[in-house]
Amino acid sequence: MQNYSDWLLKSYVKEMSSQHSVQALSWRRLYLSRAKLKASSRTSALLSGFAMVAMVEVQIEEGVPDGLLVAFSVTTTLLVAIHMLALLISTCILPNIEAISNVHNVNAINESPHDRMHWYIEAAWAFSTGIGILLFIAEIALLCWVKFFKHSYNAALASTVLIAPVMVIFVAFAIHFYRKLVSHKYERSNKNIEELENMASQLEENHHRIQIV
Repeated sequence: MQNYSDWLLKSYVKEMSSQHSVQALSWRRLYLSRAKLKASSRTSALLSGFAMVAMVEVQIEEGVPDGLLVAFSVTTTLLVAIHMLALLISTCILPNIEAISNVHNVNAINESPHDRMHWYIEAAWAFSTGIGILLFIAEIALLCWVKFFKHSYNAALASTVLIAPVMVIFVAFAIHFYRKLVSHKYERSNKNIEELENMASQLEENHHRIQIV
C-alpha cells in the first residue's frame, strides 16, 4: 500500500511539473510578444515621425525631375503607412498583453490573446523592423537626390553609393537572422514534441498501472 501511495504521489508530481513546463513556455511566448510589440511601436513612431518631418521641411527647387519627386513621394507615403499599420497593431494588442503580464497568477496566461494574435504580432514586427527600415534607407537616398540634385550631382551620387551597400548588408543580415531564428524554432519544436511524447508515454503507463492495481 505504501509503494502504491509513493508511486501515485510521484505520478502526480510529474504531471504537475509537465503542466508547469507548458505554462512556462506560454509565458515565454507572451513576454516575447510583448517585447516585439514594444519595439515595433517605438521604432514605427520614431521613423514615421522622421519621414513626416523630412517631407514637410524639404525645400524643393525648380528643375528637379518629376520622376524623382514621384519616387520620393511614393516612398515616403509607403513608409508612413506601413509604420502606422505596425503602430496600430501594437497599440491594439499590447494593452491586453500588458494587463495579463502584470497579473501574479500563472493561470492568467490562458486569458492572454498572444497566441491567437500571433500572426498580427509577427506582421507588426516585420513591417516595423524589416520593410519599414528598408524603406527608410531608400528614402534617405531619394531625399539626398531631391536636396542636392540642383547643387551637386556628385553629392547625391555619393550618398547613393554609400547607401547601396548598407541596403545589401541589411537584407543579407535580415535573411541570415531569419534563417537562424527558424532553425532555432525548429530545434525547440522538436524538443517540445519529444517532451510531449514522453509525457504521453508516461501517462499511458500510469493509466495501465492504475488498471492493474
